[in-house]
Amino acid sequence: MIFCYKAIYTSVLLISLTSLTFAQGTLADYQRAEKFNGEFQNKIYYTPKDISFNKEDKTFTYSIITPKGIKYKSVNPNTLEVITIDQLKNITQISNGNRRDWLRNEQKEITSPDGKWIAYIKEYNVFIKSADKNIGIQLSFDGTKGNAYADDLKWAPDSKNLATFKITPGVERTLYLIESSPATQVQPILQTRNYPKPGDVLEQRQPALFDIGNKKQIPIDLNKTQNQYYVTNIVWRKDSRAYTFEYNQRGHQVYAVMEVDRKGNIKEIAGDHSNTYFMYYAKKYRFDVNDGEATIWMSERDGWNHLYLYDSNGKMKNQITKGDWVVKKVIYVDEKAKTIIFEGNGMERGQDPYLVQYYKIGLDGKGLVKLTTENGNHSAVFNDDYSTFIDTYSRIDKTSVTVLRDAKTGKILKEIEKSNADELLKTGWKLPEVFTAKARDGKTDIWGMVIRPSNFDPAKKYPVIEYIYAGPHDSFVPKNFVNDIRPALHELAELGFIVVQCDGMGTSNRSKAFQDVSYKNLKDGGFTDRILWIKALAKKYNYLDITRVGIFGNSAGGQNSLAALLFHPEFYKVAVSSSGCHDNRMDKISWNEQFMGILGPHYAENSNVDNAWRLQGKLLLILGELDDNVDPSSTYQVINQLIKHNKNFDFLFVPGMKHSLGGDYGEHKRRDFFVKHLLGVDPPEWNWKPGVTIPKS
Repeated sequence: MIFCYKAIYTSVLLISLTSLTFAQGTLADYQRAEKFNGEFQNKIYYTPKDISFNKEDKTFTYSIITPKGIKYKSVNPNTLEVITIDQLKNITQISNGNRRDWLRNEQKEITSPDGKWIAYIKEYNVFIKSADKNIGIQLSFDGTKGNAYADDLKWAPDSKNLATFKITPGVERTLYLIESSPATQVQPILQTRNYPKPGDVLEQRQPALFDIGNKKQIPIDLNKTQNQYYVTNIVWRKDSRAYTFEYNQRGHQVYAVMEVDRKGNIKEIAGDHSNTYFMYYAKKYRFDVNDGEATIWMSERDGWNHLYLYDSNGKMKNQITKGDWVVKKVIYVDEKAKTIIFEGNGMERGQDPYLVQYYKIGLDGKGLVKLTTENGNHSAVFNDDYSTFIDTYSRIDKTSVTVLRDAKTGKILKEIEKSNADELLKTGWKLPEVFTAKARDGKTDIWGMVIRPSNFDPAKKYPVIEYIYAGPHDSFVPKNFVNDIRPALHELAELGFIVVQCDGMGTSNRSKAFQDVSYKNLKDGGFTDRILWIKALAKKYNYLDITRVGIFGNSAGGQNSLAALLFHPEFYKVAVSSSGCHDNRMDKISWNEQFMGILGPHYAENSNVDNAWRLQGKLLLILGELDDNVDPSSTYQVINQLIKHNKNFDFLFVPGMKHSLGGDYGEHKRRDFFVKHLLGVDPPEWNWKPGVTIPKS
């Protein structure tokens, strides 16, 4: 009998221990997640930060974290000497602000380059006066309060001509925000913002030109610059033969570099005409070679983002770069050597196509030199004459290497630093896994990553949580080695989840066709590709339980995460959506007209508000009352429709918060929501502080 009791006791003990070992969403899991947030932040050593080139002493400088603290180093590219210094020198911070030309009626006087004339605006018209006589000469006569000439007057370098724009103002839209709990007073404060939305009437700026010798205005054909989204400022050629500006037509299907000669003739010298859209703020590059003798222009016209060379008459001379890969960014144009240094991705076969590499090529499209090729995501800082550069490269699953290279050949001159993550790995922190699977077309590779908890056990079954941001303006899966990935994905995994992220069709940095999937179709979100990707992952690893899939995101990702439940409830069961732009008619004009085009029925078809009646699954909405990135009413209107259709959901409203995932409180609520609805357990009580271990009772 004693033996029998012992056997029963042993069995019960084993069952108890097993249940403890397999527990998920426990207090211990939460505490371990918080520990990841604190103790693990500085356990990657010898990765250079803040690399810069000092023009005075011709050296590169940077900082690194070492086991003994922060060190500062200097690299001499001529002697190849690397020395430790006391502190970084000559670190400058550059603040890039947006500038808008405001219409003023005061006399802002602009003196001509030769000093003989002064130009100004008076009663909405253009005037000049001789520098030695205070007698005004009127050059324009049609300016009115609602259609006035701008005081941003541009003299030709030879002082023989004057240019500006004639402006018809748009209609300003005001966004109203109520700060319910201000720190300065008891009563709420009404805040306002200027916030144009899709379809709003925009300011129109038409080019104007004046002949100073004949004291008259020169007519320009304005039909070529109608229906503007915007035009850029006027820039005169150095020899005064003409001036240029860039014209972005409303709808973003026409973008043109316009040139106006001193006779008023206007022509397009470079540009794009697209059936979908020209991505004006992320894929626009123009460089005028030798004062407009030629123009380098970036375009996706052949299906991939590449560089083209135009002559001075707007005729294409040649395509500079070509292939099934992408020019990401132009770094430097050497006008004398007629070469370009640029960032590209996708050229190196067998590598993740999103990894950035550096190249050099001639303006004639010949002489391609691969400055980097190692299988990693490269980031370069060049010296002032672009003869050498420091190159740091890594992957999410491989620590960084930093080298000094020759910028003509790409030859490694010296290895400078090699990152070390041994201390991080000793904690149990798991490297992300790079994973690929085929897209909806059965051909294209979809790239993403997989994050597992530090106590990962392949014998368990894990729910899956996808972090989503499917904005068409970029790709979003991290490519560099870091100890955690925004927004705290490793921490979330610690609670007992497999956390994933991938870039589906509709996002950027691949082919034009890959990105155009989302054109006027943001609700697509690449979900077909994402679901196939997760299913392929589950086929490879049977410990994934894809009957329990959650998703979360912020901003455009907030729109995406709610859309997952509305349009794909058969796969996604739980969603947390924060600061979502749920209806593109409610959001900022710039982002939405870029990818959704001119207002039309497709806006309603893509709206989470109009489709809120479809909701299935568990939903948590998070919103800050002072969100001036996305109109908070976008979320309120979703809530209105959910209530009207008797849908069950949760809502977290955060006073004083701007555009955000929800802050620390929102992060805690999001984790609790997934633990409750994906793991099926009640989250721990909130009577513990992050980083503090509570003894078990």
